[in-house]
Amino acid sequence: MSFVRVSGVGSYVPNKVVTNDDLSKIVDTSDEWISSRTGIKKRRIATSENTSDLAGKAALKALKNSAVKAEEIDLIIVATTTSDSFIPSMACKVQREIGAKNAVSFDIAAACSGLMYAMSIARTYIIAGIYKKALVIGSEVLSKVLNWEDRNTCVLFGDGAGAMILEASDLDGIPFMDIGSDPTKYEVLTSNGLALSNPFTECKADAAHYVEMNGKEVFKFAVNIIEKSINDILEKENLTIEDIDYIVCHQANYRIIDYVAKSFKGHREKFYMNLDEYGNTSSATIGIALDNMNDLGLLKKGQKIILVGFGGGLTWGSALVNW
Repeated sequence: MSFVRVSGVGSYVPNKVVTNDDLSKIVDTSDEWISSRTGIKKRRIATSENTSDLAGKAALKALKNSAVKAEEIDLIIVATTTSDSFIPSMACKVQREIGAKNAVSFDIAAACSGLMYAMSIARTYIIAGIYKKALVIGSEVLSKVLNWEDRNTCVLFGDGAGAMILEASDLDGIPFMDIGSDPTKYEVLTSNGLALSNPFTECKADAAHYVEMNGKEVFKFAVNIIEKSINDILEKENLTIEDIDYIVCHQANYRIIDYVAKSFKGHREKFYMNLDEYGNTSSATIGIALDNMNDLGLLKKGQKIILVGFGGGLTWGSALVNW
């Protein structure tokens, strides 16, 4: 049986920066209103690139950082809820874009937990000896599914992609992973697809595709599942919070992460945040954060990092990474 390690990370965001002041010109809001409630100051918005374009560019950076060649990749998983198309998958588009001719490629959808789900699937395949080198990506162009007249949602999200290379290893680089879902409140965060329409049905409902969210319910779920996920990892791996170098949560809202951080008194500095720069990029946030940390020189060999994602479904995923 093989172990698994993270050998490289990468990210990509569009060039277009949209500040809170920019949004105040198109919707009834202000920098103070957004910043005080979310911690977000700006976000990146795609103007010419689509989900697969962002994913491909994040993938190329991850390959470069890992010194892995595209033809060595034998598994590609893209997590997204904003695909370019129903057919083909984003993973197949990325496969062609980067020249990963030997890979098996497919997409998954787990909303903001998507990258954690993709990691879990790839890790399982590698441990089983089926594949040796996997590329996992979270990529979103959420600007496609936002109601730009709804200040409660359009101010929260941005576009971007984050990627990781996972490899078989003699050292256990991801000793713990957990994913889960609770469907009892799936309606608190939704974005509908195409409405049912065919010559044989009387159902002609027009399903709006915009993101709709009950912020209070999402907040309650998020703070509970993040704290539980962290404590589960510490307990099952026989660690304390002092053993952990960084905790990287899904970057949804400053208040969520700050609330959790307060329950781990004296360790606020362990919770990395960059949502002020990028907003909520759904499945991409954790990958973007890790790549930012790597570029800043924060990640060192031997560090222990906890990752926690949460999102629509309601879903969650967590991991302990030995860097």
